[in-house]
Amino acid sequence: MPMNRLLLCVLTCAAVLLGACSPKQDSGPAKPAKQEVTVEAVAAQAKGFTVGAVMSAHTVYVFFDPQCPHCGHLWQASVPLHRKIKFVWIPVAWINASSLPQGAALLTSADPNTQMTEHEASLLAGKGGIAAPASIAPGIEQSIKANTQLLNSFGAESVPFIVTKNARTGQTIGRDGALGTAALAELVGVDATP
Repeated sequence: MPMNRLLLCVLTCAAVLLGACSPKQDSGPAKPAKQEVTVEAVAAQAKGFTVGAVMSAHTVYVFFDPQCPHCGHLWQASVPLHRKIKFVWIPVAWINASSLPQGAALLTSADPNTQMTEHEASLLAGKGGIAAPASIAPGIEQSIKANTQLLNSFGAESVPFIVTKNARTGQTIGRDGALGTAALAELVGVDATP
């Protein structure tokens, strides 16, 4: 195999294994000092929608951009765990102009579980996700911008970004990237079997 093809293959595999989307780059101001990633900070400051075992004492917070396919894969991996864990999905606007309105549509949906499933299926099929409203309530827009600022304050470089405490060890986890169901269950400290 020629060296250029080998290098391309290695880089492509590395990109797939990383399983995360980075924000669009701009020449904005320097990033502020990194804030410690804590479940308490996310619970107090972020606005998301809850799916899964809403009465569970164990909560997994997921920062996601509606235009991130890796976030779609994590959504699909999380579905088998919805009977055991409460997930709070927190929309941010990092990737493109569709991120904010789609995040607003998901955040305000009467049935976010169904809406998110439809959105992620459309996104992963290359159809761009759900249609979003032309106008966004100012409070919802501000919530998504605040979510984005909070994620930035943690020094996160990609989404999905998971914040939780491992149910077995109590260790706080802040991790980016998509995972399969078994790996996600292991990360959060629960059994992956239904």
